[in-house]
Amino acid sequence: MDRNGEGRASLGHAAAGAPTPSRTAREHIERTERFAARNYHPLPVVLSGGDGAWVTDVDGRRYLDCLAGYSALNFGHCPPRLLRCAHEQLDRLTLTSRAFYNDQLGPFAEALAGLTGKDRVLPMNSGAEAVETAIKVSRKWGYVTKGVEAGRATVLTMSGNFHGRTTTIVGFSDDPLATDDYGPFTPGFTRVPYGDIRALADAIDDTVVAVLFEPVQGEGGVVLPPPGFLRELRELCTRRDVLMVADEIQSGLARTGRTFACDHEEVVPDVYVLGKALGGGLHPVSAVAADDDVLGVITPGTHGSTFGGNPLAAAIGREVVAMLATGEYQERARVLGERLDTRLRELVGAGVLAVRVRGLWAGVDIDPALMTGREACEGLLRRGVLAKDTHGSTVRFAPALVATEDEIDLLVDALGDVLATARG
Repeated sequence: MDRNGEGRASLGHAAAGAPTPSRTAREHIERTERFAARNYHPLPVVLSGGDGAWVTDVDGRRYLDCLAGYSALNFGHCPPRLLRCAHEQLDRLTLTSRAFYNDQLGPFAEALAGLTGKDRVLPMNSGAEAVETAIKVSRKWGYVTKGVEAGRATVLTMSGNFHGRTTTIVGFSDDPLATDDYGPFTPGFTRVPYGDIRALADAIDDTVVAVLFEPVQGEGGVVLPPPGFLRELRELCTRRDVLMVADEIQSGLARTGRTFACDHEEVVPDVYVLGKALGGGLHPVSAVAADDDVLGVITPGTHGSTFGGNPLAAAIGREVVAMLATGEYQERARVLGERLDTRLRELVGAGVLAVRVRGLWAGVDIDPALMTGREACEGLLRRGVLAKDTHGSTVRFAPALVATEDEIDLLVDALGDVLATARG
């Protein structure tokens, strides 16, 4: 199948099923398990190639990738336009210290500032680094601008959150897998129920400098906020002089059918936290975007990164912004998401308890009496579809935005077949 493919013509091969891993695949799995830390529990498939919405394993079998690198691959695997950009920059310059200027950072920062509507951006690498940066910026803004007493700044977070894996960030998670045996944790964070505007209002005192939230909780199972919540949060933060900090690392950059998930309620946060798709699936690129009155508190020497804003990352990031500026990918996510929503709801009552869809991003709650989410993903694997479970019985779907309608049908048909087989 080519990148623009007529999916149905080649679906038969993918849907034929994945047999027991070959000797070659087993050797790769055994080597990884022997020498790499066991911080993941992958499905037994060894991937060696990718093209658009599809990946290929070491034995030549093809799979529809319905995880897309947790939205890092919004533009698909090996997108030609981004590959050309990366190749050109690789031949010129890849890294310089921020002790010097480079010819790619300024154009990237200008483009991303334009996309976000903010005055400036602070580039980093991973999503977790961007969240940590947003926390530092919020605290310093609280001390320098708001006048919070030194050492007392508080950031409000929300239950069910996932913002990364650093020791600070996991400290305000409520997932035992993230927190067990990693304490003591950084003070200065208060967690409130997700989507509960009254609880947020009650938690704000003179020490609160920011509310850190996900407009859609991806790791939580594509959990959507109550209608109107983002508008209420915007009004509350404005009224109480608190920064509204939107973690759009997974939800942003066209995944939900708008450029940012906050756009669904026409809300503009004080701070955008961006990552994943910003690197086009080729290179880790993240950033914090805000106006001068917020990011202006960062001065030379007070924050930095060896690789943040490097020429290769900046060149790729600028091309990503240019692709998003066309609106094509936002529209694809919207249209394909409507099809995904309609088709998935056909399975409610037939092994599915609930479906949540925002753009081309879905959380599907499988009846735990029928199977676990992991078992559902194993069944999908055998049918040529890759997906990821979370929180026991929920499966997440996030195909690349270059997928076709036929490929959306393929993933739903495969899930329906998994459920029907389990029901007998």
